[in-house]
Amino acid sequence: MDEKFDDVARQLRSLVLPELNLDLIENLLGDRTGLIREISRTVQRTSVERNLYLPAEETQILSGAIADEILGVGPLRELMEDPSISDILVNGPNHIFVERSGRLVRVNKRFIDNQQLTDIAKRLVNRVGRRIDESQPLVDARMSDGSRLNVVINPITLDGTSISIRKFSNVSRTLKDLVNWGAMNEQMANFLAIAVSCQANIVISGGTGSGKTTLLNALSRHINSDERIITLEDAAELRLQQEHVVRLETKMAGVESSGQVTMRDLMINTLRMRPDRIIVGECRGGETFEMLQAMNTGHDGSMTTLHANSPRDAVARLENMVMMAGLNLPITAIRRNISSAVNLIVQANRLHDGSRKITHITEIMGLEGETMVLQDIFTFNVEDSVKGKVVGHFVTPGLSSRSNIYTRAKAHSKESYLKQIFG
Repeated sequence: MDEKFDDVARQLRSLVLPELNLDLIENLLGDRTGLIREISRTVQRTSVERNLYLPAEETQILSGAIADEILGVGPLRELMEDPSISDILVNGPNHIFVERSGRLVRVNKRFIDNQQLTDIAKRLVNRVGRRIDESQPLVDARMSDGSRLNVVINPITLDGTSISIRKFSNVSRTLKDLVNWGAMNEQMANFLAIAVSCQANIVISGGTGSGKTTLLNALSRHINSDERIITLEDAAELRLQQEHVVRLETKMAGVESSGQVTMRDLMINTLRMRPDRIIVGECRGGETFEMLQAMNTGHDGSMTTLHANSPRDAVARLENMVMMAGLNLPITAIRRNISSAVNLIVQANRLHDGSRKITHITEIMGLEGETMVLQDIFTFNVEDSVKGKVVGHFVTPGLSSRSNIYTRAKAHSKESYLKQIFG
């Protein structure tokens, strides 16, 4: 909307919203065209009564904006419906960015003002059963369609309300999809499929937006259908295809700061639920100790993700998170626990051109003294950058004869498949 009409639009919005027939609006929630038509009549009537001139085109734009606000996400509606967009980031009423193909771009969308933006943010939060106000100015939650929602309002934000939405994809990706996208090669995909089916314990490491959850979903397709799987998440994003799955989700504290259920609470309870495999959407703290204990005590094939920039960094992060459990374990005991629990670290990275690659598949071979021994099975070597696109190739030195993955494959009568992969 032209800036010279912004003031009029703001006034009309504040006047029109209380005047709308709520019963009629309720009946039109499934009919956006009819809803816009009804709102437009109210806008035109109000503009005449209050002597607020707004041209026909701007009246239609304002009516559409109010309709989208009532329906849920205001000017973000088209962005939510665009399958090419993975993230929507709102930095105040006039700055909206989206991520497409790994790159952030600004879009030509805006809110009428920060009040409209804040009202929509509060409505989104209310719809997921949460509350946001000055006493609790930030919320992280899951929307009804599975998308992750983060909202921050004044006094925390200085330049207007912030909304971050990580859109939930209805399509469950496979390892073949990742191969087709160039995130890995077919040799790596076959190796990971065998590792999962042979119940290797896997940690997926990577930065924000590097594709960790997508990879975790793809790997989960290779879990045997007769296993009992329990998933633990802060915001449910995993889409497992197996029949015997129990999905658990953490819970934030309520209005009276009670009722919180942490990831560690879920992890401790999960061990009493007779799981075959445990999948943690993301390890962030002391629950890592229970996760490692589970991997060490018969829950082979468990998987999780964490934030780290390399396999070596992932090991250090695991050590730090175990320390967060407050058990005062010596570092050697922690490293021994990690080395005996985790078989593979799969490193996912988003490169500077926006592409996502599996840059390392690394096996933890054990301890030598106090040093964790890691061995790369696959790596992605960057060779050049052509017209802003990263050029490189995947390489493998082969599988060590001491590999725990080979031992597992042999126990599951699948060593012949590994021989086909590595020759």
